[in-house]
Amino acid sequence: MSSYEPFVPDQTSDSLAVYPGTFDPITNGHLDIIHRSLNLFDRLIIAIASNPSKKPLFSLEERRAMIRDCFPAGEQRVQVEDVSGLLVDFAYKRGAKAIIRGLRAVSDFDYEFQLALMNRRIEREVETVFLMTGFRWIFISSSIIKDAARHGGDVSGLVPDHVCEKLRARYLTPAP
Repeated sequence: MSSYEPFVPDQTSDSLAVYPGTFDPITNGHLDIIHRSLNLFDRLIIAIASNPSKKPLFSLEERRAMIRDCFPAGEQRVQVEDVSGLLVDFAYKRGAKAIIRGLRAVSDFDYEFQLALMNRRIEREVETVFLMTGFRWIFISSSIIKDAARHGGDVSGLVPDHVCEKLRARYLTPAP
């Protein structure tokens, strides 16, 4: 006979996770990770990170709007916020139990594993959850999509329709 008590989740609290990224632009691969995260957590903050080493194609406001347009107006389980500074501090201050990280390839794992260990060292209350990108999206990234769109490639089916339109408009309209 076993001496342990089975785990019974507290039905009065909900679980929150943070999914960070630059989302420049959001892709169907990102949406795959978001929807699968919502199967694991009650709520999700999509945290748009500003990365000083990257020059984004779309402003924070444009990226925020493109992400929000992916969800029905009544969707209460998803929030979109900007984040700067340490992500693990952001997650902890919001009461998140986990940081979601999508992995496409083994090469992603090495960096993400080191980052997860550092985050765990800084804040033990926040776990890192790795989700493998769905097989049909494993080859795409925002950078690859922008490059294809910049050269006139068809990226429909790789990003939501409204994002595809934004990419077409951005690359067809000369920069001021």
